Amino acid sequence: MTKEYILVVDDQIGVRKLLAEVLEGYGYEIKLACSGEEALQFVKELNPKLILLDMKMPGMSGLEVAVELKHSSYNNPVILMTAYGELEMASKAKAHGVEYYINKPFDVHKMRELVKTVLETNVATNGST
Repeated sequence: MTKEYILVVDDQIGVRKLLAEVLEGYGYEIKLACSGEEALQFVKELNPKLILLDMKMPGMSGLEVAVELKHSSYNNPVILMTAYGELEMASKAKAHGVEYYINKPFDVHKMRELVKTVLETNVATNGST
């Protein structure tokens, strides 16, 4: 059986590690990326079932990653992690295919529920692979 992945993209190591712990147990391997560039490389190699993407990172922002994903063959869901002051950028990301977002700082239980809902919706919509 082929491994399936959830990709967590955040420039803060503590957030990446926390999300890896929160997402264990879903049956997916968790991959961590610290930059937009690294995230795009993982997307090419692994085609993750879900991406958790920080909006504000040095170098390539989450919005820039979303634009690149829109122009690629990637068509799985993205959850944008955004601070309250970045809601305008989140609405711009929606124009590039990002349907879900969660405000930072987030409650881990709400994050777990959102991930579960998004994964179940994606499987129901696209079928399991």
